[in-house]
This record gives sequence, C-alpha cells and structure tokens, in this order.
Amino acid sequence: MGEVVRSTGVSKESGYLYYLGKDGNVWRSKMARAGKGGGNAEKVASAGVTRESGYLYYIDKGGNVARSPMARGRK
Repeated sequence: MGEVVRSTGVSKESGYLYYLGKDGNVWRSKMARAGKGGGNAEKVASAGVTRESGYLYYIDKGGNVARSPMARGRK
C-alpha cells in the first residue's frame, strides 16, 4: 500500500488516464481506443508535489496523489 502525499479529491471518469505530471500537478489524457487516438492532456488539479527518487507516484482510487517505494532487485 502507498501513502497519501497530497489530498486532491479528483473524481475519476472512465476512459481517461490520470497521472502526476512533471510539474507536480494532476493531469488526465483520453485513453486511445481501436481506431481512435488518445492524447489532449488537460490539467485537473494543482497538487504542487515535489517528487523524491525511489518512489512511484500515482493517483489512487480516492483521487489523491499517493506514492509507493519502487521495487528494485527482485528475482
């Protein structure tokens, strides 16, 4: 399980990919489907998150920015 870094409360819609951008804000893009392209990123929320190395950042089910330690060196 990850830890919540910032509470944004973004409501997720199906058909969109939600992610934390390089600027530390929450963005979404339309998912590509058969015959239709994706793209057209739009800013959803200002989170102001500063990334630390060794962590994977993502948007959880509650619409908050969360992070988990990256799995390294497993066999």
